[in-house]
Amino acid sequence: SLVWAAKPGMLFQKDRESSPQSLNLSWVFGYNSSLAVHSLMDGEDRVLLYVSSHTVVIHDVLGNRQYHLQGHANVISCLCVSEDKRWVATADRGPNALIIVWDSFSGVPVHTIFESHPEDGVCAIAISQDAKYLVTISAGTVQRVCVWRWTLPTEKPLCSTELRPEFGYQDYVIFNPQDPHEFVSNSKTQVIFYLWVTSAWDEHVASLLSPQTFRSVVGRFSQSVFHFNNSQALTGTSAGKVVVWDAVDPRTDPKEQQARPLGMTPTKMVSVQKESLTVLQVLESCIVTGDVKGQVKFYDGELLLLSLYSHSKVGPIRSLSFSTTLRDHPDAFPARSPSESDSSNSVSLALNRNFILSTSDATVFHVATDSADFEKVLEEAKKAVSAITCHPQQTLVAVGSHCGLLKVWDYQHTKYLASRIFPEAGIQCLSYDSEGYFLAAGFTDGSVHILDAISLQSSCKELRFSQGPVTHISFSHNSQYLATADEKYSVIVYKKVMQNGCRCWEHLAGLDSHYKPIRSILFGVQADSNEPRLLSLGEDRQLVEYDLSSSSKDHLVVTHRDRVEQSAVPLCLAWYPQLSTESFILTANNCYKMKLLNTTTKKCRKTLLGPTYGSPLEKIQILPMTSPADPKQYYLVYITKDKVGLQILPVDGNPHKSSAFICHPDGASDLASSYNGRHIFTAGGSDCTVMKWKVNLSALDAAAFLGGEDMIPFYNLLDGGREGEFFRELEDYFYYAQICSQGMNTLENRQVSTHIPLEEIPSIMRAIGFYPSEEEIEEMINEVKFSKYEDAGEQVTEINLGDFIKLYINHRPALGLSMKSLQQAFQVLGYDNEKGDKVIDRGDLLSLLQCRGEQMTEDELTQCLTILLGRRARRRGSEPDISDPSG
Repeated sequence: SLVWAAKPGMLFQKDRESSPQSLNLSWVFGYNSSLAVHSLMDGEDRVLLYVSSHTVVIHDVLGNRQYHLQGHANVISCLCVSEDKRWVATADRGPNALIIVWDSFSGVPVHTIFESHPEDGVCAIAISQDAKYLVTISAGTVQRVCVWRWTLPTEKPLCSTELRPEFGYQDYVIFNPQDPHEFVSNSKTQVIFYLWVTSAWDEHVASLLSPQTFRSVVGRFSQSVFHFNNSQALTGTSAGKVVVWDAVDPRTDPKEQQARPLGMTPTKMVSVQKESLTVLQVLESCIVTGDVKGQVKFYDGELLLLSLYSHSKVGPIRSLSFSTTLRDHPDAFPARSPSESDSSNSVSLALNRNFILSTSDATVFHVATDSADFEKVLEEAKKAVSAITCHPQQTLVAVGSHCGLLKVWDYQHTKYLASRIFPEAGIQCLSYDSEGYFLAAGFTDGSVHILDAISLQSSCKELRFSQGPVTHISFSHNSQYLATADEKYSVIVYKKVMQNGCRCWEHLAGLDSHYKPIRSILFGVQADSNEPRLLSLGEDRQLVEYDLSSSSKDHLVVTHRDRVEQSAVPLCLAWYPQLSTESFILTANNCYKMKLLNTTTKKCRKTLLGPTYGSPLEKIQILPMTSPADPKQYYLVYITKDKVGLQILPVDGNPHKSSAFICHPDGASDLASSYNGRHIFTAGGSDCTVMKWKVNLSALDAAAFLGGEDMIPFYNLLDGGREGEFFRELEDYFYYAQICSQGMNTLENRQVSTHIPLEEIPSIMRAIGFYPSEEEIEEMINEVKFSKYEDAGEQVTEINLGDFIKLYINHRPALGLSMKSLQQAFQVLGYDNEKGDKVIDRGDLLSLLQCRGEQMTEDELTQCLTILLGRRARRRGSEPDISDPSG
């Protein structure tokens, strides 16, 4: 097998087979700096293992290569590595949390534990010295500790116990390296020692320390570890002290002392420094500490200082990972007596190991212990990454974070090119101009900086006209205008001018265009000229277009203001490719619907079912054409709350034409595509990462082909499919509508056809359980009526069964109508009575139906209530009303 034959270093030697997926993760920028960084290979190699969101990254720094271990659907919350650095165990927290054990030599997941802690997942994990056992602590309010034998094909723990809330939130755990049946965990205030055997369990909560225990401030606990003498344990604190726990308390009568771990008591507290200790480890016969000032100290078994490593640019230490091989270095200690030789040799071995150091501000260093040389290996964003943009002509991507760090990468060679830090505020959005000369950045303090795209130096003075954080920024196609939107619902436009022979931007005008958050701003080109046009879309359902040519200083002219949704909330928009003679704007809303709006009238021309992958589309972009072979073949790239995906255009509601993959489980914040359409970039916001995805359009095309042609994908979306009862009932209604349209009592021969008049669409929709509003009915009828108007100049007056099914699937609620949504509606309309129950007055309900929203006439209301109450409705003439569900 791959695992049996795997050897160190072979991971990057094997060829990665071409993936059948439409999007493949090819690189990850950034990592989770709250988790440890491990060194996997020794010597001159720099192979690191760290966590980026839900992915484990094995990064060969010198070789500029990455290998990704993918399997978690949630953000990874903890990890551990075996002593020989072969086995890696990772766990996450969230729904359907997993524990996965990986072989780092081959990259193969060798064991997966499902539902280990189904409530909240895992917050701490450790692996025993012999790599046979795992211990996990759940992340819930009531914590559970479990021991697993992962080498056995079982998903049940060997033993487990529940911790009492007064123990505090236990967030760190480690095995005794000399006995896999012992381990210790700690919270900020409590230390617990454990001894386990199969189906049995002993735990000992160590004494709660206070300043009176040793007449000194204790501080908060950080990490605990077993002493190499196998009789003591140590705990580091935020007061720079080490608490020593011992099974033998000199202050207690030996006859009254208990065996470990029940006898572990604090015997002394050693003040090793003033600064807070963040890392505590045992290496050979040394005790190693790391602190908030970036210092690494080596102590002997009596906590006497042996060596110190520090650097002015090193921040608070998060983890230390030591090399397993020794560097060539003469023994640092003189010859000793035989009784001292073992200990001194062990200390010498520890001090001869280089190590990897990671900090809480997302920086990784390689430290050579012989020269105390700190080599910076990685430096990433330490706060949320919310902004990415790709250069329009080169393989460059710019990444901005809330810590003010702006970095530019050459993504083809994965090479860092330039960076700049803005200490005053965080970067919220980025945009290159169309020629790639300038890079505009919007900040959380409302300022806008326009930078040289290469040097990242300011090309003009800072622009500060927004009253809140800038959320969107974009250049016009000719780079003459720059527009921003902010959290105060304002759109602000800047215009390029020449000053002293240099190009710069000055404030033109601003406008509070919306009364709810602005979701997108979009530049385009006028149809009859080369002048730019600007639109903004808000959660207030308004699509606003501005007249830039008529705008003047401090006066931004609005040409159109259109409501694009009746009840749904629009989330994003893009210019739809010119796939027909009519031009469209594509929008997506929170009900999983996509709409095509005429670019001139802004009227809805078509409503379509969008991708349904757990959450609505948040941002969309038209993927640049990758090949001129088929000028009519376009693709849409999008992000949802936690996924990135592709959609084949034109959109028609076929679910097989789209695909999606988890990119950032805690929320994707931004999206960008390369100028040639071969790569997609996603930013993860709070997970501080950017992911680069390689596009494989042939895989998406193949999936669409395998999904079936013509009506097959749409039949499968019906309840029961083509052979189901629902389809047969729909056919009956369809042909019954033909009878109704020809008259029920006619004696003439009936003309049975495959079409029905458009006027019958609402009745059949209601008969099969979909109750559209009057506005939705109008949109459905107009969608069919004018479907051939632009091309043939004629109006359609009838519809066949296949087109009706497509119309139904695209317009019906994507997730159905739930009882919960109905109850929520009446919660809003009703009031609390004297018993505390939600009720609604009959008169109030009738008044709302007749006076608010789409108002009903008294006759319509009477007819509807008569049918709903089960009484026979009055019919027009002798024709039956097929909208009556009882009929």
